[in-house]
Amino acid sequence: MMLALVALFVKLGFWQYGKAALKQEIQKEYQQSVKNELPELSQHIHSSEKLQYQKVKTNGEYATKYQILVDNQVENSIAGYHVLTPLSIEGADQYVLVNRGWIAGKSTHTDVPVFDTPAGIQQVEGMAWLPSKKIFTLEDTATPNQENPGWQLVWQHLDMGRYQKIVPLKLLPVIIKLDAQSNAGGFVRNWQMPAERIATHLGYAYQWFGFAFAAIAIYLYMSFKRIK
Repeated sequence: MMLALVALFVKLGFWQYGKAALKQEIQKEYQQSVKNELPELSQHIHSSEKLQYQKVKTNGEYATKYQILVDNQVENSIAGYHVLTPLSIEGADQYVLVNRGWIAGKSTHTDVPVFDTPAGIQQVEGMAWLPSKKIFTLEDTATPNQENPGWQLVWQHLDMGRYQKIVPLKLLPVIIKLDAQSNAGGFVRNWQMPAERIATHLGYAYQWFGFAFAAIAIYLYMSFKRIK
């Protein structure tokens, strides 16, 4: 039993350590992309997945007909939504979803907040992010869009694969998290960078390793005590 617990603690410790190492690599890639000239998204239409975690730029016009609000987003202990709006990429027949940031919800949760979207060509800069298919799911609950009857405006979760299937747009598989300094119609954008979680994962890893060490120490102490 004790050996099983030690093995479990060690496994959990390496799991957290692996997550920290992954985020360190992500942070390194992002910082490198910031130092270099920002890649134009329109030049990577067919390989946009390779831009994961890199800062990119593009010009385009927002298409509000199929924008969505992702529910259950919290900012400073206030419940709200993330606003995701498709952007028609200038010079291409492709669209990309732009996460424009967080907006607060109404006191009555069934009331959908009203927000503005700038018209015309926008210069968009932000981090390219590829949603995980294992994390995001789509529930059946829907809030209709009065300007587009039948369209589900509020989503409980984002299922990127399903979104691509139901919208009549040629949509790239990546999302741009709008830069906090951008003026392209953004809202609250306190994006959590990987560096902010590295120390947390390392702390958890050391904690699990500490549990394993403590379990071994207790086992040895009890064994010597029985022998005496």
